[in-house]
Amino acid sequence: MGGFFGAVSRKPCINEVFYGTDYNSHLGTKRAGMVSFDREWGFNRSIHNLERSYFRSKFEDELDKFHGNSALGVISDTDPQPILINSHLGRYAVVTVAKIENLRELADELLAQRMHLSEHSANTINQTEVVALLINMGTSFVEGINLVYSKVRGSCSMLILTEDGIIAARDYLGRTPITIGAGEDGYAATSESGAFENLGFHMLRDLGPGEIVRLRADGLEVLQEAARQEQICSFLWVYYGFPTSCYNGINVESMREAVGHAMGKNDRTEADSVCGIPDSGVGCALGYAEGHNIPYRRSVLKYTPTWPRSFTPSNQSRRDLVARMKLIPNAALLKGQRVVFCDDSIVRGTQLRDNVKTFFDAGAKEVHARISCPPLVYGCPFIGFTSSKSDLELITRRIIQDFEGDHTAKLEQYATAGTPEYERMVKEIARRLGLTTLQFNKMDDLIASIGLPKERVCTHCFDGSSYHPCQAYCKAHKKD
Repeated sequence: MGGFFGAVSRKPCINEVFYGTDYNSHLGTKRAGMVSFDREWGFNRSIHNLERSYFRSKFEDELDKFHGNSALGVISDTDPQPILINSHLGRYAVVTVAKIENLRELADELLAQRMHLSEHSANTINQTEVVALLINMGTSFVEGINLVYSKVRGSCSMLILTEDGIIAARDYLGRTPITIGAGEDGYAATSESGAFENLGFHMLRDLGPGEIVRLRADGLEVLQEAARQEQICSFLWVYYGFPTSCYNGINVESMREAVGHAMGKNDRTEADSVCGIPDSGVGCALGYAEGHNIPYRRSVLKYTPTWPRSFTPSNQSRRDLVARMKLIPNAALLKGQRVVFCDDSIVRGTQLRDNVKTFFDAGAKEVHARISCPPLVYGCPFIGFTSSKSDLELITRRIIQDFEGDHTAKLEQYATAGTPEYERMVKEIARRLGLTTLQFNKMDDLIASIGLPKERVCTHCFDGSSYHPCQAYCKAHKKD
């Protein structure tokens, strides 16, 4: 996915941006960048590869080269950023959290208009550069950003560092968040509100979908009001978010505990204890323990908090290695026990299958899995939450392929809890993973735990119910 942090202040703010960006590190593992602006020094930028290292270690030794009272930092799971631009809008830098499904189409359109693409990595198009070129086609930043909204299929939120403050623009359907913080000397904008607490900022408010604001040290100016429709990604609470962060005013850990409580309360399975698969399964397990009235025990622990997320690497052997290495079972708490394990989701099933075998090898009598979201039946065209190149990488689709001979057959039935197809699929997932029992959270409980109306939450990966932001934009503005 990715995350960013930007600040503008009456005094130098490089340290705040450096540490604020680091607080977004759980959102991406590929590239990171920082850029600052100073009247005397101009723009200074640095970009590093994070695939074998971490943000702090890459940037800490070069902080003295950044100067000024405004700066941006970004953690990216896609392309190198920030992009520096010199155009009729002035000189500026842009960072994005985006997934652009029609990237090649947009690039060809720009090339046909005699524009050029210069930022390439591994022979791929840099989607942040494409966003910048679209912005440049506007007569103002607002017009250019709206051109992005009208053309991008997928999602795109951005921060733009200008010579006159920072412009923050949230995805037109609000799929990814931007939160504004206020401090004694200025303002900040970030993907993760949890980044504010230790940096002297208090959470001011979230940007609405499609809203555009300009941050200066002395205030916030709304350049475009929020759009009416919203489709914020439900997976932010299920998996991505840091527990202290809030999206649309709803805390991540509170939501996870609520969804776990609902699952525990409704579960009739007899068990001795419950444990969360670190990190994002822990909140669900704490809620489950309360709802099911069984003790929470740390039967498995994460050895180090800096292991990459297990389904991020594109190489299968590396995913397998990470899945085995990062979790250590506690045999003393597993031997002879009937244990419930709560996890955020099942994507390919590789990690959970290996974990289940490890738990039984450590002496567990029964291993039950409770998943805090419904089965992932549809690939996500809006946010890059896995490195999957095909829907067949989803365990659900492979099972549907085996059952039906066509992985696209009867998707609605397989995605609907309680149908014979759904029950058969869940039973088969449990068998393949070696589980005693398996239950997924129900859609109604997921939505109730988030606390927003269903129509304001994107659940496409569970039920295929959402739509593209450019379609919503063009409909709202009466364009074809």
